[in-house]
Amino acid sequence: MPDDIVLIGPVRAGKSTVGKLLAGRLGLPQVSLDNLRYDYYREIGFDEAHAQNLRKSEGFVAMMYYRELFAAHAVERMLSDYQNCVFDFGAGIYESDEMFRRVQKALAGYPNVVLLLPSANVEETLKILAERDLNPPKDLSLDVSAHFLRHHTYYDLAKMTVYTQGKTPEESCMEILERVAIITENR
Repeated sequence: MPDDIVLIGPVRAGKSTVGKLLAGRLGLPQVSLDNLRYDYYREIGFDEAHAQNLRKSEGFVAMMYYRELFAAHAVERMLSDYQNCVFDFGAGIYESDEMFRRVQKALAGYPNVVLLLPSANVEETLKILAERDLNPPKDLSLDVSAHFLRHHTYYDLAKMTVYTQGKTPEESCMEILERVAIITENR
């Protein structure tokens, strides 16, 4: 657990790409919450048909809030099921204090929780993320990326932040490896 690397951040921040590079460099598996979440959600009653009906009747944001009811469970299960990995968490945040506290508790023993962002400037980050998102949801009543970036979740969970603007994914990978090595040496 202590040497696992957990990547968090908004949609199109580079978590999957950098995660794959980190996993390759470290000889570890990459485990993506996006690939596991619905299996974990269904364990505690997630209803895909209900989620899709919510999206049709009330929009993407309503579906997103429904999915959040299951998000902390998915994180807890993934961290329980896998060790010695590079994790990427997908783009979710935790709106409710209860869900946030559960995820915070699950990550408490993980020193390498890395927030990936293009820039320290939120507006610049939003611009970059929008340019990368070639197929955004059309039924948004809320700018999800802006909401995620202005919410406390990422910042409160992260133990370090890596800014990727002007860097290749490989350079971002190497920065993370250098910073993780410094943390490991100082323990």
